[in-house]
Amino acid sequence: MIIGVPKEIKIHEYRIGMTPASVRELTARGHTVLVETDAGKAIGYTDAHYLAAGAEITGSAADIFATAEMIVKVKEPQPVERALLRPGQILFTYLHLAPDLAQTQDLLQSRAICIAYETVTDDKGGLPLLAPMSEVAGRMAIHAGASILERSHGGAGILLGGVPGVAPAKVAILGGGVVGSNAARMAIGMRADVTVLDRNTDTLRHLDSEFKGAAKLIYSTSESIEHAVLEADLVIGAVLLPGATAPKLITADMVKKMKAGSAIVDVAIDQGGCAATSHPTTHSAPTYLVDEVVHYCVANMPGAVARTSTQALNNATLPFIIKLAKQGYAEALRNDRHLRNGLNIFKGQLTCAEVGLAHALPTISPEQALGLRE
Repeated sequence: MIIGVPKEIKIHEYRIGMTPASVRELTARGHTVLVETDAGKAIGYTDAHYLAAGAEITGSAADIFATAEMIVKVKEPQPVERALLRPGQILFTYLHLAPDLAQTQDLLQSRAICIAYETVTDDKGGLPLLAPMSEVAGRMAIHAGASILERSHGGAGILLGGVPGVAPAKVAILGGGVVGSNAARMAIGMRADVTVLDRNTDTLRHLDSEFKGAAKLIYSTSESIEHAVLEADLVIGAVLLPGATAPKLITADMVKKMKAGSAIVDVAIDQGGCAATSHPTTHSAPTYLVDEVVHYCVANMPGAVARTSTQALNNATLPFIIKLAKQGYAEALRNDRHLRNGLNIFKGQLTCAEVGLAHALPTISPEQALGLRE
């Protein structure tokens, strides 16, 4: 198979779909890998590294899209990239379609085969291609939150961990999954006063066993969320409904009542955000104020630590890339139900029910698209 790896063009996005080590695994199996020139330069992966791994260096993204049978990316394709997709071409990347009608419509029109990292599943009920970036984002959320609580960044001037004689910041984490648990570990390590809210009692029990009293673990209700948010100096939005739009757990009225100089880091912004006042920001302009509350809503947080993120992501995506390249999309999707769960768009048809619900669009199941019995 001919696999294309274009340079990411979303603002301040320096990750790349495949590392030289991943490329080597594919070329050793007889596949051709086309990498756009300087695609990994910003994180230390030069054209020479990719050439040594057996890749071919291509001068433009347009050439890659015109030639490759499968495109491997990190972030959702931007409008100029969507226009380059061909019918029957495989696109393997993060998509986050539920909050993005324009992208959904463009990908449907392209008639490409679009497999989203964030909805691929595993035998444990997890999301193995989302998990590594969720781990990074959860840890980064506390770094970002600690920074924006500083007065120079609009915050109240609070040190997250306090000092002897001065209380630490109160951190409320909405969601105890991969993002939330990693955020909690970092916040506990920085000696913050941490509260985690979740609706899954098994999750709460697991975190209780791990944290051993170092965090308050609260069952999530409208009342408990409001209480925690209004008490907090820093709120981390870490909720996830796979493939679907994030629920708005923080209302505009709650934001008005929050303490002046408090902060929200909405990690759920990729799926629309869990605060009614959230909208996507970029690494170049990451924050804004609403009712004296600092909002940090960067939609590609792991891009700031692009080398670590690229390596972690490739560890998870490489087996699936190899499978798609070896078997072709039809056999790979038919044989692997977990990869099949990642199929969001198939040749002009929407195959993710959650995205269909978000946009009021008709859907069929991946099994129907592939001609399998359900």
